[in-house]
Amino acid sequence: MAGGWAEAIRAGDFARAWEINDRDLLEADHPPKHTGPRHLQRIWRGEDLKDKHVLVRCYHGLGDTIQFLRFMKPLRAIARSVTLWCQPGLLPMVEGAAGVDRAFPLHDGAPEIAFEVDIEIMEVPHAIRARRDQVEMRVPYLALPPVAVQPLRREQGLAVGLVWKVGEWDKRREIPAVLLRNLAGPGVTLHSIQRGANAEEFAAIGAQDVSTPDIVALGHRLRQLDLVVCVDTMVAHLAGALGCEAWVLLHADCDWRWPQSGARSFWYPSLRLFHQRRPGAWGDVVADVRDALRLRLEAGEATAAM
Repeated sequence: MAGGWAEAIRAGDFARAWEINDRDLLEADHPPKHTGPRHLQRIWRGEDLKDKHVLVRCYHGLGDTIQFLRFMKPLRAIARSVTLWCQPGLLPMVEGAAGVDRAFPLHDGAPEIAFEVDIEIMEVPHAIRARRDQVEMRVPYLALPPVAVQPLRREQGLAVGLVWKVGEWDKRREIPAVLLRNLAGPGVTLHSIQRGANAEEFAAIGAQDVSTPDIVALGHRLRQLDLVVCVDTMVAHLAGALGCEAWVLLHADCDWRWPQSGARSFWYPSLRLFHQRRPGAWGDVVADVRDALRLRLEAGEATAAM
């Protein structure tokens, strides 16, 4: 993403961001649609979406789909219908999302769905000229279908969930598991919701494994926990969209969707951000989180004593 565009998004100057997108759309030498790696494809070429049957392709990550699902309602306000072709793991939540008429599982090849115009989900805010009030999250916009989830074994104090690994894209977001041991202490019980972790990592942290088999169950697990401490991955978006409290650990050159400084984001009011002050210096970030946990516990004790 161009620097000017990222700066405009971070500043909440969406009119400026869409102007930059307009310029890029006119100037870029686009290959034919639906060719090349999915995450690099430019699907929408400026076609009118009004009164059209629109197919929304979810070609980026799970977190991207969750984040941009908020734009389906304003898209549906102008389109005749909105169909999402999305990651299978998200279908149970996406099918009931505001603005979505139908949802089908994403697969290789062409979609077996009739449509008039198609667009990638991250292109939607540009296409509808999203306003700040359509970007800012005021209430949770993701609903969880009921599913059986093993109850959390709770102890006195805070039940804190942990996520420290990321996918292959941008490993700078990942934090060494052993550092998270420093978050343990009186009144704090650590629970791993990290999928794919091993026994050595659990032992290094001193956390109980309470990971879940799918994303819907993970959403219910987030609601059982008092707090989630996670790196910049899908879990942060899921927690934010559900309105669950999460503290997100960000590397020094964080992604465009997060401010470069400050603890809050207009995308998700229930998230608190902790930034690296120097590239790779996760120890300072963990120390900041440990201090914040201590203050959180002290505030809870003071409230209980009143």
